[in-house]
Amino acid sequence: MEHPGFFERAGPYSIAELAHRLGCEIAPGHDTTTLITDIRPLDEAGPGQLSFLDNRKYLPHLQASRAAACLIAPAFVGRVPAGTVPLLLKSPYRGFAQALAIFYPDAMHPKAALSEAGEALIHPSARIEPGVLIEPGAVVGREAWIGTGTTIAAGAVVGYRVTIGRGSYIGPLASLMHALVGDRVIIHAGVRVGQDGFGFAMGPGGHLKVPQIGRVVIQNDVEIGANSTIDRGALKDTVIGEGTKIDNLVQIGHNAVIGRHCVIVGQVGIAGSAILSDYVVVGGQGGVAGHITIGTGAQIAGASHAKDSVPAGARVVGTPARPLREWAREQVALKRLVSGAGRPAADEPVDEPG
Repeated sequence: MEHPGFFERAGPYSIAELAHRLGCEIAPGHDTTTLITDIRPLDEAGPGQLSFLDNRKYLPHLQASRAAACLIAPAFVGRVPAGTVPLLLKSPYRGFAQALAIFYPDAMHPKAALSEAGEALIHPSARIEPGVLIEPGAVVGREAWIGTGTTIAAGAVVGYRVTIGRGSYIGPLASLMHALVGDRVIIHAGVRVGQDGFGFAMGPGGHLKVPQIGRVVIQNDVEIGANSTIDRGALKDTVIGEGTKIDNLVQIGHNAVIGRHCVIVGQVGIAGSAILSDYVVVGGQGGVAGHITIGTGAQIAGASHAKDSVPAGARVVGTPARPLREWAREQVALKRLVSGAGRPAADEPVDEPG
């Protein structure tokens, strides 16, 4: 069964109407009668859909895009492919935020279980398979789905249209919104899944909220430690891959994609749109910057912070994170410099931690 989604979409709107409402300029010679039905990222947008470009890093996606229209700064108008109508704005990201609010007005306000006051804690429209244990004080929202063998502990909240697979455990006072959860998933006490991603179009006149219309997808056999938070995606989904283990007090930002069988230790912060490939390890209090990729099997040491992509199998240390051997040589050189002993020879062996 295809999931119906978490937000109702307005529209469609013609390109001309959107341009007027967003304050865009359109170069002459373009058909502005085309109806726009939705907003998608550049690499996913197709006919009848709107996209945006706010970072030159994604110019290759623009040139290959099949979007009907694109919000873009005038400096990049020459890169827009034929068949895509450029909607010119000084700040395309603010235009994107405004367009999302037009298409998804209900995404501007947080949703919970969507039960009316006085209704039972388990909404009658929820689909609960036989063998589900729902403890006292738990709330199961409208149109939620929970598979057999799953336990919903006391005080937990399963939000509107959230799905949870079979044999899973949702701990006390955990809350799940805008989420699709697989089988045999363990979510410990106080975890927050599916709240707004931290998205604002910054500006001198104030910070414009960017509606977050994506989801959180948690695959089978994942475990998430107490009081961790996983934001839902802005347009794409935030994904936690099969078998990944997440410790307590971890923050995962919107649109992040965590691969299979990763290990993420306590107090790690992963910024929005970061990609962790399979079998990545991030040590305690480590960090990963947004829009970078950590390769398969790479390891980021505790209290280290990757600001650039990390190759597969690499071990990196420090802030900013760099290859372990390079970091170790720096430490030896610094120690010698402070002690007045001079720099180590290029071929001098270096003791590496661990």
